[in-house]
Amino acid sequence: MGRYMLRRFLFLLPTLLGVALLGFAMLKLAGGDPVLLLVGEDPDPQMIETITRQLGLDRPLHEQFFTYVSNTIRGNLGESYYTRQPVADEIARRYPRTLTLAVLGVAFSTVVGLALGLVAGVRPYSATDRLTMLVALVGVSVPGFWLALMLIYVFSVELAWLPSIGLNSPQSLILPVIVNSLFSLAYLARMTRAEMIDVLSNDYVRTARSKGLGERVVVIRHALKNALIPLITIAGLSFGFQLSGSVITETIFSIDGIGTMIVRGILARDAPIIQAGILVVALNFIAITFLLDVLYAYVNPRIRY
Repeated sequence: MGRYMLRRFLFLLPTLLGVALLGFAMLKLAGGDPVLLLVGEDPDPQMIETITRQLGLDRPLHEQFFTYVSNTIRGNLGESYYTRQPVADEIARRYPRTLTLAVLGVAFSTVVGLALGLVAGVRPYSATDRLTMLVALVGVSVPGFWLALMLIYVFSVELAWLPSIGLNSPQSLILPVIVNSLFSLAYLARMTRAEMIDVLSNDYVRTARSKGLGERVVVIRHALKNALIPLITIAGLSFGFQLSGSVITETIFSIDGIGTMIVRGILARDAPIIQAGILVVALNFIAITFLLDVLYAYVNPRIRY
């Protein structure tokens, strides 16, 4: 088990290198010159040359990439082209807001999604099952940006119950968390229902019932535990998606997080900001995948072999 986890950890290094190379190449293939955005209209050619040299954009591409990778390994993510502030400081300031949204979102979607899927799976094809799956279908189908605007209109504009922008109070978290977690909640509910229906038809469940065990013990201790492996995967990956998918949520609710940082960097062609944002998103998924591998072994000891 230890050797397996060590191999998984070492596998992260070429993955991160590939992500860095892909992000660097995409920025270069997108075209455009960020220097022209910095100097504005009717620039002085001498000024353009000076800024290009200061930013290191006059060097060959392979040298720019090598410099970027070597600086990143040392923890230096560069400086923003526009604010001239260290990108690492920008991430440290913004990441806690994005992480708060993702943690609350995955907690909400996991608890509610498991509960809905469990109720629907225990009573398949009943009225409760149909109503639950209808709610899940709506959750999967509704676009996040539309839902965010509708929630702001109803609860912030018409009813004035909740704030519409920022993260200035616990109440301001409610709407962004709902928008950020709805898709994961609905998808987890559908998968929980399917897994429970499959597991409850197995022989060991019928054996447990024939021994006289209560229905709650059969469902929770025997059925749900054996259905957790794929559900853990979904819940874990939904955490990564909520960390990266918060771009829309943060933009609509004016939350100063990683998502808005990436959007502003793209609009301004601020390469250090964009590259750092891509790297943060990739690190989130890599770390979550690694933790899922560890969690599998504790949920199902057979995986250790």
